[in-house]
Amino acid sequence: MVSWDSGKYEMRLRVLRDEEDGDMRRANALVARFRKVLYEGHSVLLYNLLMKEVTTVITFSQLNILQGYIKSNFPLGALTVKDEILRQGLKPDRLTYNTIIYACVKSAEIDKAIQFLEDMKEEANRESNPELLPDAFTYTTLLKGIGNSQDLYSVLKIVVEMKSSLLSIDRTAYTAMIDALLACGSIDGALCIFGDMIKQAGNNKDLRPKPHLYLSIMRAFATRGDVDMVMRLSERMWPDSVGFISRAAKEEAHELLMEAAINNNQIDLARGLLRRIVNEKECFSWTSRVGLVAVKVESLSGFTNSLLRPYVFPQVILNDPVEKYMVPFQESRPLPADLALRKVVLRFMKDRAVPLVDDWGGCVGIVHRDDCTKLDAPLLSMSRGPLCVPTSTTVEHVIDLLLREKSEMVVVVKSGNMYEGSYTSSSRPLGIFSLTILWSFIGDYSSGPDAVTTLKQGAEACNCG
Repeated sequence: MVSWDSGKYEMRLRVLRDEEDGDMRRANALVARFRKVLYEGHSVLLYNLLMKEVTTVITFSQLNILQGYIKSNFPLGALTVKDEILRQGLKPDRLTYNTIIYACVKSAEIDKAIQFLEDMKEEANRESNPELLPDAFTYTTLLKGIGNSQDLYSVLKIVVEMKSSLLSIDRTAYTAMIDALLACGSIDGALCIFGDMIKQAGNNKDLRPKPHLYLSIMRAFATRGDVDMVMRLSERMWPDSVGFISRAAKEEAHELLMEAAINNNQIDLARGLLRRIVNEKECFSWTSRVGLVAVKVESLSGFTNSLLRPYVFPQVILNDPVEKYMVPFQESRPLPADLALRKVVLRFMKDRAVPLVDDWGGCVGIVHRDDCTKLDAPLLSMSRGPLCVPTSTTVEHVIDLLLREKSEMVVVVKSGNMYEGSYTSSSRPLGIFSLTILWSFIGDYSSGPDAVTTLKQGAEACNCG
């Protein structure tokens, strides 16, 4: 008996190990070998002596195999384990049913999941066993699956059943109900449950919703164009929600308000919100939610009212070579690379970027105003490697390069000085081209650096997608 007991625990560990590794074939084989001992014993006495211990081990192993199937690519395999439990005369408990229902939902077999729910309740009533009744996990799992299938009738049926039972509905259960109703397009139903949740939260702080639930409801109202509801939900999210409100959540709240405004034809409000978003965000993708709404705002605003400022440069032809518009390198007044920032700090009050040269006159870097952080450090330590383009490069390509690299300036060199895009200090630069130079062609150079910053921010937003 001692050898069997040690083998029992070794078998249990091996089943668990294979289940965690996702090797369900080996785990099932081990359980099959384990079960075979019962039926091939040499006496009834041995069978009777082992039955109590074996029953416990089989149940433990099978529950872990159920969990293994959930993690695998074949979650419905968990159903076969339930049949095996029944064949051995064991009775599934709530954990077993919940695991099987989760497997059905994961496999999008919603009808089977609902049938197991009914079996669960029927067996609980038949045996007068309240421990078999569905719990919050059972219902929330079902709601997620039914919501994804957009079966509003079944969602409402589950919600009514939850509300009419003795089940303690926590924040997770409330959130699952609201998400399922929203997925089915029942915004009014979701708002009704949300109102009940807020009311109950007055007596139970654990029911206070998290920020993501506010955002879920706001998305639905934004699509409908209900600016008032989106604004009210946005205002109440700060005092009434629980948990940390991330920067991304704050940004999305503003974006949803803009979306609601544009869907309600409130162009001026949408334009004002877009201006705020463009000023606060480094960039956004045109394929994102805010990007798609920004396209609508831009198209409805017209060319003259565009927030992304599509400046017109009548004197610049994008297909022209950059050599035509560059400034000779010496006229850019480059600085020695080993010079300390303290000695030339006033230079950066005027110029946003300055090229650096070594003792041989080669360009070794470009210092941007934003990178000047140490007064006693040499300029070279704060510089960026020079972006170099040959003289034949088009202006359009150079502008794209500046915006993509978030740089103020490129160095123009002869085509023969370029080797696979690299540049060495021994190559003499011919000139420079910068956003400040580009801005001068608009005819209003007085606003210079600030206008260049505005141009760059607007253009970066355009190019981040």
